[in-house]
Amino acid sequence: MPGPALATPSKPFEDLIEEAPVVALLIDREQRVVAANEAGRRYFEIDPTVLPASLVEVTLEGNLVSVLRAGVPEGETHLVHHRRTVASKLVPGPRPGETLMFLTDVTELRRLERVRQEFVANLVHELKTPITSLRLTAESIFREPPAKDRRWFAERLVREADLISAIIDNLRQLAELESGTPVYESSTFDLVELIDQLRPRAGSRHPLTVASPDKLEITTDRAKLAQALGNLLDNAAKFSPETSTIDVVVQADADGVRLSVRDRGPGISPEHWQRVFERFYKVDKARPREAGGFGLGLAITKHLVQTLGATVSTEAAEDGGQVFTIVLPPYVLTDS
Repeated sequence: MPGPALATPSKPFEDLIEEAPVVALLIDREQRVVAANEAGRRYFEIDPTVLPASLVEVTLEGNLVSVLRAGVPEGETHLVHHRRTVASKLVPGPRPGETLMFLTDVTELRRLERVRQEFVANLVHELKTPITSLRLTAESIFREPPAKDRRWFAERLVREADLISAIIDNLRQLAELESGTPVYESSTFDLVELIDQLRPRAGSRHPLTVASPDKLEITTDRAKLAQALGNLLDNAAKFSPETSTIDVVVQADADGVRLSVRDRGPGISPEHWQRVFERFYKVDKARPREAGGFGLGLAITKHLVQTLGATVSTEAAEDGGQVFTIVLPPYVLTDS
């Protein structure tokens, strides 16, 4: 005898779409959304009790109407209201005249693609100049210059080779930090003493003032904090007028330890404040690389402080210049 019949879902198609990991909207011939799956309701904040309703009313996105009218099976469009980018797929619905619109958010994917493209372009740009200089200098040596010029050419070769080596070393360190497996070596030390040891990083042409407690013991990775702070001092010296003061302020309270470095440079417009921590990003692209570096120091600083469980940010100083601030968590204080 045949066994008992297995129960089947009353709406297998609807149940399948409901659990789909992508946004699914069922649209009728009048361009009304008849139904939306869980992902769709969450993405567009749809109240299912208002359905059916027009596609624009439900999503607030006129571009999706254009996608529907175009009838192209697969495409990509920008959502103006949500400020996202989605890949779209249109397939016939379960009933005549209906269309299933599947949407996949690809905003982060496209951002990563742009970052990768910019990284390659910037790396090529940064390496092209020293490599061209190396070649021109080598060609000059082939012409057997006078003895008094040979030393200058040799020094130029060494300088450009050192620059390429520095770029490679910084990229290697960034790769290690971004891999998520940096070595963390905790120790207890006096933060004020560390700052004093880093004074030379501000350069001999920029007086360094320090406003801090007489002594402040913290427990964290000393080497990483020293490199992060040193990078901020380097950055302040590069963009400050000669003989101008660089200020370091240390504050400790229940919210943690704030370590600020302030320069007297031209400052940075607010639209650049987040991006200055990206690899190779330069606010002033016309600035000579000898003066402004090659845009990796702040990116390394960001990853170093993240390894410490800290944050780094920047803002304009009230009376000119720029302030970069590292905020260490409260638990680094030895008496917390």
